Amino acid sequence: MPDEAASRSRPRSIVVVGDLVEGWPPHDLSPNDLTARAAADIAADAAATENDAWSREDVAVVGGYLERLPLACVRAGLVDRAEIWHHARSDDVPAPRREAPWLTRRVFRLDEDRAPFPSAHMLAHVERFGAPEILVVLGLGVDERLLKACKGSVRIYNSIDAPSLRVPPEVSRHFDLVLTGAEWQSEEVRALHPGMPCAVMPIGPEFADPETFRPLGHPKRYDVVYVAAAQPYKRHDLLFDALANAPRRLSALCVCGYGEMGEALRREAGERGLDVTFVGPPGVPFAEVNALMNEARIGIVCGVDDGAPAILTEYMLAGLPVLANERLACGLQYIQPETGRAAPATRFGEVLVEMLDEPGATDPRQAVLDRWAWPHTVGRLAAAIEPLRAVVASRNRT
Repeated sequence: MPDEAASRSRPRSIVVVGDLVEGWPPHDLSPNDLTARAAADIAADAAATENDAWSREDVAVVGGYLERLPLACVRAGLVDRAEIWHHARSDDVPAPRREAPWLTRRVFRLDEDRAPFPSAHMLAHVERFGAPEILVVLGLGVDERLLKACKGSVRIYNSIDAPSLRVPPEVSRHFDLVLTGAEWQSEEVRALHPGMPCAVMPIGPEFADPETFRPLGHPKRYDVVYVAAAQPYKRHDLLFDALANAPRRLSALCVCGYGEMGEALRREAGERGLDVTFVGPPGVPFAEVNALMNEARIGIVCGVDDGAPAILTEYMLAGLPVLANERLACGLQYIQPETGRAAPATRFGEVLVEMLDEPGATDPRQAVLDRWAWPHTVGRLAAAIEPLRAVVASRNRT
């Protein structure tokens, strides 16, 4: 672990650039006001951090996929501070939010509504206050200017979806490491960028959080639970078909964090006479998701064109065996004899009954604790980053 006093003087940071955020409350600040306020926020952050008495053991690796990777890096000593950055379509963005001495969240204005996301606001922030030690870009990404401005960072990309790259080649060529969800994705990346370092390390299921997701001993009210956005690619229709075709009547719980299909799914389940209870959208806090999962016997993943969803190992940590679509594009590596089964969607109904009739045949939580909980993964990430530091140092000399 690095010397704490030295790291406070020049804190190393990790920045994760996440999704698009809308609906923030408006304000009447000009761009100059925003820049001045950013400087004041950073100065206040530095002063507050200097006076904070905290140790790495205080850092809980909890939250969603945006939070768990950077928090794991702070906890493990790879960096001293973490920030999560979002883009907003509106000119009106909120003040930075310091959620803990080691975690700050910032929102930056978009120049125009297109991906990869361009933001002169974000670029100016980096040019004025410096690039992070580690930059992690997710999903639809950022434009080339920001990556060039962060040439002193170890630049990492993860698509968090079934396509291995969701950014154009002129953007992806700047990354030092691509985290993928399956080996076929790594092969696609290396075919486009020969020699590009890749690691099969999907950030959702790999940085698993055993504190939030755990068995609670609740009575089992449902046979199966599906935690998934109310969107077409999550293929709720396959769950409904399984319930309709199962050898006996099964009960299901659908927990939807977001998505536009909530009412349509409720209507279809009702019209088909299925025993389905819905929660959301909108979503509920992670602790409540865990409590709801604890009321079911099996977790299901129905999607095909999906990345490796975090819910795979979250089900398992809650003690649920998982039934996954055998055509799931990324994430089947988590389906082992002790964690569940993969099957064709046409057999979901009968396989669910088989799994229900074989209680105690799996130990999913222990499998995650032994292989995929965040302490394992952050060690693998550190090992992947270490040889890249020389690459970054060489790049900085040119």
